[in-house]
Order: sequence, then structure tokens, then C-alpha cells
Amino acid sequence: MMRLLKFVWWFCVAVFCGLLLSFSGAYLYLGPNLPSVDALRRIQLQIPLRVYSNDGKLIAEFGEMRRSPIRFADIPPDFINALLSAEDDNFAHHYGVDLSSLMRAATQLLKSGQIQTGGSTITMQVAKNYFLTSERSFSRKINEILLALQIERELTKDEILELYVNKIYLGNRAYGIEAAAQVYYGKSIRDLTLGQMAMIAGLPKAPSRFNPLVNPERSKERRDWILGRMYRLGKIDEARYRAALNEPIDASYHVPSPEISAPYVAEMARAEMVGRYGSDAYTEGFHVTTTVPSQMQEAANRAVQQGLITYDQRHGYRGPETRLPGMTMETWRQELAKQKNIGGLEPAIVTQVTKSGIMVLTRSGQEEAVAWDSMKWARPFLNTNSLGPRPQQPADVVQIGDLIRVQRLEDGSLAFRQVPAAQSALVSLNPYNGAILALVGGFSFEQSNYNRATQAKRQPGSSFKPFIYAAALDRGYTAATLVNDAPIVFYEAGMESAWRPKNDNNTFLGPIRLREALYKSRNLVSIRLLQSIGIDYTLDYISKFGLNRQDLPRNLSLALGTANLTPLEIAGGWTAFANGGYRIQPYLIERIDSRFGEPLFIANPPTVPGTDRTPAVEEEQDPEGNGLMPASTSSLTPVPPQPVEAERIIDARTAYIMTSMLQDVIKKGTGRRALAMGRDDIAGKTGTTNESKDSWFTGYNADYLTTVWVGFDQPESLGRHEFGGTVALPIWMDYMGAVLKDKPSHLPPEPEGLLTLRVDPLSGRTAPPGTPGAYFELFKNEDSPPPMSELDQNGYVPGSPLPADDAAPIDLF
Repeated sequence: MMRLLKFVWWFCVAVFCGLLLSFSGAYLYLGPNLPSVDALRRIQLQIPLRVYSNDGKLIAEFGEMRRSPIRFADIPPDFINALLSAEDDNFAHHYGVDLSSLMRAATQLLKSGQIQTGGSTITMQVAKNYFLTSERSFSRKINEILLALQIERELTKDEILELYVNKIYLGNRAYGIEAAAQVYYGKSIRDLTLGQMAMIAGLPKAPSRFNPLVNPERSKERRDWILGRMYRLGKIDEARYRAALNEPIDASYHVPSPEISAPYVAEMARAEMVGRYGSDAYTEGFHVTTTVPSQMQEAANRAVQQGLITYDQRHGYRGPETRLPGMTMETWRQELAKQKNIGGLEPAIVTQVTKSGIMVLTRSGQEEAVAWDSMKWARPFLNTNSLGPRPQQPADVVQIGDLIRVQRLEDGSLAFRQVPAAQSALVSLNPYNGAILALVGGFSFEQSNYNRATQAKRQPGSSFKPFIYAAALDRGYTAATLVNDAPIVFYEAGMESAWRPKNDNNTFLGPIRLREALYKSRNLVSIRLLQSIGIDYTLDYISKFGLNRQDLPRNLSLALGTANLTPLEIAGGWTAFANGGYRIQPYLIERIDSRFGEPLFIANPPTVPGTDRTPAVEEEQDPEGNGLMPASTSSLTPVPPQPVEAERIIDARTAYIMTSMLQDVIKKGTGRRALAMGRDDIAGKTGTTNESKDSWFTGYNADYLTTVWVGFDQPESLGRHEFGGTVALPIWMDYMGAVLKDKPSHLPPEPEGLLTLRVDPLSGRTAPPGTPGAYFELFKNEDSPPPMSELDQNGYVPGSPLPADDAAPIDLF
């Protein structure tokens, strides 16, 4: 017997020594290649990029991993108990490795011949998740054990748990317990019930198998098992245990839904962040605040969508998107599930047609009514300028099985609609610093990601003329200068025929003052102005507004707006009229914060002097002067930077006179429709290109400047009777009416150096009191016209004389 005991003793000693030698050898071999545990203190978990409005509302989130790191102090004790009960109930007592768990795993391996469990503690899982792969091998397990022992020596238990709960994958792209709580319950982990916490705690073992969205029964079994473990370990009392068991399985899929719809803004911010930080933009947890206030963006969305729908209905109904007759309700539901909402227009299938309206099946699976009154607009579309007869009943418009679009109105009812074929863009800016206040790049981002506000270069038509008129005012012309609105013919060598430009209504008014020519949008006056002041001078002058000279044609057609420019470029150029003559650069990102809330960048754009704009942190200035360099993270002292002053590009008096002339476009000219807004502080200009392929309106007061464009992506006529004043202006009015509501009148202040004089309408000279038809006009001091008394000596020649060297040869086309 003693001999047997001695044998067993020495056998155990030998096994122990063998294991010790094996473990020591493994440590000596693998130890030098193990990563430093100290790196865990500096680890940067992948957190998505989040873009917010100026008032803190979520616009979009970009990144593959949904993660919201949480500090250990913020984790509810109930969750910690649930997690440890499920994963590692001996966590508080072991030193990184639980021998009993490893022995249990080894026993299962010997019995089955396959690895059943890894016997891993939470510390070992931290080692694997942060440093190793998921490969099932003995070498990886040994590395895991060695790392776990190091981790336990260098980190506290609280630190280890914090690393674990923020790293683990819990299904549905959720990484970490806070993200999982948001995905499955739409709440923070701190706000979950005991049963919900147990559900989350059950996911690390197998996120797909125990997923409450995919396998609610198995997830309930796992949850109840964890609750039972908590009860047996004394973590909860019987009353809480029973109450948690009775909780329903109420998990549902929650995603961080945007609080406002601004997808084109979000995409612009994303692209700029990728340009700054590369692929790290998606994983470093940047918090981007844009310049866009949510209410202004929502007003822009409504204006563009409703404006396009209104235009579209004027041109008739093009028929259903497809016809699906003779199908079952279930088949129709399957077809609807494939469709997307486009610009607030829901897909629906006609199920019944009656005299008073139609019944439609919506994506919710319900049948709802659409009233006949909302269908009466639907005359058949023949072509852009022709419509079929007015429908007399719903059957004249649709039939059963038609896939159509409906719009849900504020009262919950449905109205008959179709997705507009035309597109639009809207850009609204702060004219004093270039902050983008609202931007819409099309009817619907779901329909097309193409951002027409920043990418579509189109001819601005007459909305370009203010640049020509401003150039003339700074060349010695005045708002009272008479220019002949008469036919003109140009001949050029190599041309098959002469160029005979004309006004849009093919009429001629003879000598007309500049102010009147602008608000009546006389093409021939613009051409004569450009011919008089010179192409090269004009191109140099307009380039100062931030427009690329390469996009400006070097010929007289420039006067008619044949340049190719984006709505954002037009809006940026026009700001000089609203801000007193300064050039600003439109910008979108106001602030970038790190994952820890530290400011990495705060915009300090060139700003009109006198504007109160004081960013909160010190920044490096861009050597090119645009003030958009990110601050280094080592210099976050809240010291106000030196403000960047915008460059003056035109005389303040020129800007003021242009505003006065553009106000007359609203009061007397092509923008008269805007008088319905009941404001006296708006100025603007319509624009319509040949064959009405592009419709524009740009306008402003002293607070906001907004440009609207409407057209087709593949240029074609909007219609014989469609102009800037009928298509783009209503959208502008809808938007500006909303943002200016209840705001007092506000015009740019009048600068010094201006005179208001009485002018004779026939000669353009200053007139004495009592002169028939005399009117008052603004002049720069040095450009005031001579008095009537000099008329007999000098006579009158319309326009302003130019030096001989200005008559440089130009191309006509």
C-alpha cells in the first residue's frame, strides 16, 4: 500500500513538474512576442462618425460598427451581476485564469474529442478580443492564458470589465452593451429592466443563436437561465427573480434614426471628414456639428418637395409606376415591401375603384382610402406643353393593381401623387460668414444621391445679370444711365449666319434706364452693357465673387447667363450684394469633437467686419487664409482666435445700389409674385434659360440669402409657360416665408457716399422740382449726373463713354 501511495505521489509530482516546465517553456518561447498590456490603457475602440445639426439633432451616422462606449461607473450593478453570473461567476476571486473552468473544458475535450468550451474567463476573453484571433488552437489558448495573467497584474477588475463590455459583439452590428441596449430596446443600458439586462447579458455566448429578434424562444431560455443563476448566487431576491421571469420578450430593432432629414448635408459632411482623416473618419468617434439649424433645413425640405409636386401636377399624370393586376393581397404586400418611400411619397397598390375615390394597400398592410378630390389634377400627360382631358371619375385615372404614390397629409389622410420627374436644388447661406443654413440637393436622396446643389453646373440665365450690372456700376454707369433696348446684330468671320439676340417677349423699349432694364430683365441692355465695359474687365470683375473664370464664357453670351455654375456657386457669389461687398466662402462644418468631447476643430471662416463671431478655442490659421485649419489636440485652451476678416471685392455703395435695384425686381418686375410675402426687405432676381430648361431665383434680405434651381437632370424644357417666376420663385417664397416668419424687416445699412437726386426721365440728368415724370435715384457722389442746364452745351449720349483702350476685340460665341 505504501509503495502504491509513493508511486501516486511521485507521479503527481512528475506531472506537476512536467506541466510547470511546459508552461515555463511556453512562457519563455511565447512571452517575448506577447503584446504589451499597457496598450489596453490607450486602446481606441471603433466608434462611428456622427453628424449633427447646429442645434444638436442627429442627421446621420456612418460606420460599420454601432458602438457607444460606457464607463464602468455608469454600468448598472444589476447588469454586472447578470453578466458575471452568465460568463464568469468567479471573476472577483481568480487571477485571470480559472483552473476549474479549464479542467472542465479539458474533460469535455477528452470525452468528445472536440473542443466544446474554451474555459475562458472574462479576462481571457479581453485578451482574445483585443490581441488575438478567434482561431481554435492550443497555441492561441496558451497566449490567451499568458496575456490574461499579465492583464490581471496590471489592470483592476473594474478596468477589465469596462474593456470587456465595450468590445464584445452582441449582434445586429452592435458592439458593446450600450449599443446593444439601444439596438434592441432603444434605451440606454441604465434604463433597462432586470429582464432586459439579463437578455443583453446572454448575448456574448452566441449573438446569433440567442438573438431576441431572430430566436425569441431561445433568447428567453437563456435569459431565464441567467436570472436563475443570479438568484442561486444571491444577487437578486425571489421577488425580483419572479418579476423578471414574467417580463415579456419586448425586444425590437432600433437604429439611430435621424432626427432631421438632411441626407445631402450628411453626405457633404462625410466626404469632408474622409478628406481630412481618411478611413479613420468612420471609426474614431468624431462628433461633427454642422452649420445647419434643423428648423431651416426642415423648411427647405418641405419647400422643395411641395414645389416640385405642384409643378409636376401642372403637367399631368404619367401613369402608374407599374401595373400588377390579378394578384393576391399577399403578393401585393410582397411587391410593396420591395418599394421605398421617395421624398415622403409612399408606395401603394390600388385595390378598389369607386365613384368617390379609391382604396389602396399601403406598406403597413392596411387598406386606406384616397379621396377623389386629391385626384382631379391628374389629366393625362401628353408632352411638356400638352395635357389630355380632365378626368371625370377615379376610373379615368387608375385601375385595380396600379402601383401608385400617395402622400400622407397632416390629418392622416392620403392624397394621390406621383414622383416628380423634374428636380430642384436649394442653398441658403448666412451672407456674412458663408455658413450653410439649409441645403437640398434633389427631390429625394433615396431616389438619387446626386447633389444638384453642389455638382450640377447649369446656366443661370438672367439670375447672372446682377454681376454684369455691378461691373457696370463700378465702371461709371449709374442706375439712371439710359441704354438703348433696340435690335442689334453681330457678324463674325466663319459664322454661317448673324447673331440676332432678342428679349424673351421679342419686344424693344428703346432708351431705358439701367434700373428698369434689370427689373424687366432686358437681354439687349445686358449685351450692350457687356460690350461697352469690356469682356476682360468683366471676367476679372466677376471672378472676384468666387466664380471660376474657366466656367465663364469669353463672349457676349455671358450677359445672358450662359456660364455653367452650381447653385452653391451662385449663392456664394450673390452674398456680396447682401453683405455690403465682401467675398465669403460657403462652409458646412462648424465644429469637430473627439470621442472624448474635446474640440479638434472649430470653424473660423472669413467674416464680414463687425459680425459677432468668436469661436471658443484657439486654432491654427490656414496659410491660404481661409481659417479652416483644425486645432491641435495639445492646444485646446479656450483663447479666442484672431478673427479672419473677409476680403472686400466691390464698393459698399455698389452693393447697396444693387440691392435697391433688385428690390424693384420684386416690386415691379419678374419677381412680383413675392409681394404676396408682405415684406419690404427682400431683393432678388429670376432666371430662365433658353426653352425654359433651367429655372432660377436668388434672393435675400440682410439675414439670409437663398438660391433655388429647378430643371431636369437631362436638360429639357420645363414648359412653354414656365419661368423662374413660376417654378423656382414659389419654392423660394415657401422657404423664406417660413424662416422670416415673425422676423422684423431687415435691409443692409446704407453706406456713406451716396446721394438721392431727382432725375429727368428723358435725359437722365438731374431735374428741378416740377419736372414731368421725374423720379428719385441713388448715385455715388462721384457719379451723380450733370444738371439739365448743361444739356444745351453738351447734348446727351446714352451710356457712359469709355477710354479707347477698352474696345478690345471679343468673340461673340
